[in-house]
Amino acid sequence: MDKIIEKKTGLKAAFTKKALPWWFGGALAVLLLILILKPNHSTLRIDADTLSFGDVTSGEFNDYIRLSGTVQPLVTIQISPIEGGIVDAILIEEGTQVKKGDEILRLSNDNLDLQILNSEAELAEKENILRNTQIQMEQDRLNVKQSKAEYQLNVKRLKRSYEQQKALYEDKLIAREDYLKAKEDYELALEKLEIILDKEVQDSLFRSTQIERMEESLENMQLNMRMIRKRKDNLTIKAPIDGQLGILDAVLGENIGAGTKIGQISDMSSYKIEAQIDEHYIDRVIPGLEATFERQGSTFNASLRKVYPEVRDGKFKADFKFEGETPDNIRSGQTYYLNLQLGSPESAVLVPRGSFYQKTGGKWIYVVSPEGGKAVRREIRIGRQNPQYYEVLEGLQPGEKVIISGYDSFGDNEVLVF
Repeated sequence: MDKIIEKKTGLKAAFTKKALPWWFGGALAVLLLILILKPNHSTLRIDADTLSFGDVTSGEFNDYIRLSGTVQPLVTIQISPIEGGIVDAILIEEGTQVKKGDEILRLSNDNLDLQILNSEAELAEKENILRNTQIQMEQDRLNVKQSKAEYQLNVKRLKRSYEQQKALYEDKLIAREDYLKAKEDYELALEKLEIILDKEVQDSLFRSTQIERMEESLENMQLNMRMIRKRKDNLTIKAPIDGQLGILDAVLGENIGAGTKIGQISDMSSYKIEAQIDEHYIDRVIPGLEATFERQGSTFNASLRKVYPEVRDGKFKADFKFEGETPDNIRSGQTYYLNLQLGSPESAVLVPRGSFYQKTGGKWIYVVSPEGGKAVRREIRIGRQNPQYYEVLEGLQPGEKVIISGYDSFGDNEVLVF
């Protein structure tokens, strides 16, 4: 006997097997609708009490950087011996105030003493040779002078004889041969006298030139002798300026080579401030820029004196000089905190400095919504910066509120819900 199946209607029909495809289709439609309507960004819930906020403002941007500088003497001179030697005596200790010319230490050098003795002996030998040469030249000069006198006397006698013979020959009282002989003797005497006169001139010129050269050589040796003796004086190290003797790296009996740095003297009458600056500012930091610092409750002025071109470990060195008054009790090695002015103040959109910059590089920031319940990531562009503010070029408006604390724990989430 057949059983009549009752057809389900209403709520019962919604839970039959035939209704499963409809349930599945409806769930799929709801899921697609959620995906379509859901915002295309990730969200992170965060406790607002752990965050630091800052207000975006419009104001005057003071373009300066904060530097840490160390006080150093303006003039420091290194001490290096011109002559090497063994330390015999240390006359002044480190930290002592010295005057220019004060003896600091003495060296000894046996080789230099031997050079001085050899030079003195060579100089004495040269002087002896010069004296002997001068004596010999004087004797030669006297001999030539004597010969000239004899030839002049001989010329007079032969001239007189020639004139007598010529008169007798003209009167035909003597033979022609006697006349010619007297004439030839007279002419020969004239030639010899001319030769001896020429020799006297040549010898005089040669003697003058030779003596001049020898005297010049002797003068050079004397100069060399004085220089060698001066080298002896260089074995005593003296203070080149008034100041304070700093490092003195020398011990008794130590052999110190010429040019070795053994210490320094600092002029304590004037100072400078030496600072290390991040290489990011190397194109903007130039000599002449002004800086200020506070000390003992007062503000002091300084100016950039010198910029060193070398960059080490991402920093370069710069020297500042004091302008006007200097702090009381200034000491070498003190630390001053400088505000270096890089440009004139200008109106700008400002955001307080914060650790968010280390994560974003100034390219984006979390902006708090007007109702205050969340913060949304926004692209921005930051320009200059000083120890208090960043200059905002694009992306923010005065009156907005931003998160300025670190972003390391936020990941890549674009929305923060408080």
